[in-house]
Order: sequence, then C-alpha cells, then structure tokens
Amino acid sequence: MSPDGGLVLQRGVPEGSEGQVAALYWEAFGRKLSPALDPPEKGRAFIAAHLHHDRGVVALARDRVVAVAGYQLAGRALTGGGVRDVLSAYGPVRGLPKLAVLALFERTPAPEEMVMDGIAVDAAYRGRGIGSLLLTQIAAVAAEAGCRRIRLDVIDTNPRARALYERHGFTAHRTERTPYLRRLMGFGAVTTMHRPVTGADATSPREAR
Repeated sequence: MSPDGGLVLQRGVPEGSEGQVAALYWEAFGRKLSPALDPPEKGRAFIAAHLHHDRGVVALARDRVVAVAGYQLAGRALTGGGVRDVLSAYGPVRGLPKLAVLALFERTPAPEEMVMDGIAVDAAYRGRGIGSLLLTQIAAVAAEAGCRRIRLDVIDTNPRARALYERHGFTAHRTERTPYLRRLMGFGAVTTMHRPVTGADATSPREAR
C-alpha cells in the first residue's frame, strides 16, 4: 500500500521527468557528485540527459517524481554517460580529471547480482515510508531478473540510510576506509551491504496506489 493516497509507485522513470529525477539525485548526492559533475546546474543537466529510464523505480505525487531509487542490471544503471559524453560536456582539459573521479563510483555486478544506487526522496515527503516501498520494488525487480543478491554501498555520514537498509534485510559485508575522500566528497568510509533475493520478493505488486 502507498503511505499516502496521493502517491503512486511506478517502475521506470516517466518521460519528461528527467529534470525532476536529476534534481532529487543532486540534492541527495550532490556533495559526492560535485567533484565530478560541477557546477550544480551543469551536473543536473548531465544526469538528466543521460538517464536510463528503465533502470529506476519512482514515487509520483500529482504526476511529479518525489522519490527515486536506481539500480544496475546488464551493464546499465539509472545514471549513464560515458567517456565521450563527459568530454563533450566539459571539454578535454576539465573532462579528464572528472573521468578519474567518476571511476571511483564504478561498481560492476557479480553474476546473478543487482547493484543498487542510493534512494533520493524529496524533503517534503520524507518520513512517510517511501524508501521502504522503493526497496520492496527494487527487490521485486531483482527477483524477476533472476538475481540472487542485491548489493549496495552506504557512506559513513548517512546512518539513517544504513538503518533503513538493515531493516530490509541488508547486512554489512565489508567497510573500506577512505580518508582521502573526506575533504573531496565529505565521507571517510564506505560499507558494502548485501541482501539475498528470495521467492517472496517476486510477489510484490508492480505498483502501489
């Protein structure tokens, strides 16, 4: 069930809402993304221009995206854009250092594994259980794709996100200390978490109203 009668949960990013998704992503992860995609307005435009619409689950309120969770399957994630795209947007002088930063975010799924991106929720809609609904849908997508495990990374400065993941069956697998990234991106450790995909995950409804 939806936590609010006016909310609709939907798989896939609706056409025309790319800017809304990019704004949510930047609000949630801008500190981490800014070294690679600054200034903010250009970074949001880059994200919007290179979205893979079929690699996300969104919550809609009055046809506006108010929350999003992305995932990576079959070599494609919600946020895209390759080497040529970065160099075209920023030029070779600024683009090459940005590619080096973006490489820090690369995560390749293991066989039968889904890699999940973080969840971004509009500030006005937090505390309504939307993150839990998105995680349930992500698990259903993983089950239908034949995945046996979901993997994600959570930074040390986001304990609320880690608590949410733990409530949904994720457990810490390893923690990598990254003190060299604290000044650049604002965090000093990254914990990789795993969650098994079960048969029960496949029974989740495709959308909630």
